Amino acid sequence: MRHRVAGRKLGRKKDVRAALRRNLVKQLFEYERIRTTRAKAQAVRGQAERLITLAKRGNAAGEAQMVHARRLAAARLSDPESVKKLFDDIAPRYEDRPGYPANRHHRKNVL
Repeated sequence: MRHRVAGRKLGRKKDVRAALRRNLVKQLFEYERIRTTRAKAQAVRGQAERLITLAKRGNAAGEAQMVHARRLAAARLSDPESVKKLFDDIAPRYEDRPGYPANRHHRKNVL
């Protein structure tokens, strides 16, 4: 039974799963939409929304808080271009809105 077990395994080991999630979030911010399976999109959506919220709060706070928020996002994304786009382009768009509408195109799982 999987009672109170957080996260999805996605049929991969821990390190590969972490790299997959990091790459999907990075691509979502880079291209502003991704084409993936429903399970992967649902697994990534929470992380993307948390990073958007981090960027919104960092932009709204003072200079020191913004630097701290950028460093936290850089640690999770490991791509400076994605962090720059997240803070400069994406976060200001969703400043007035509570939440982030993740654009997802679903495709069926191929066995």
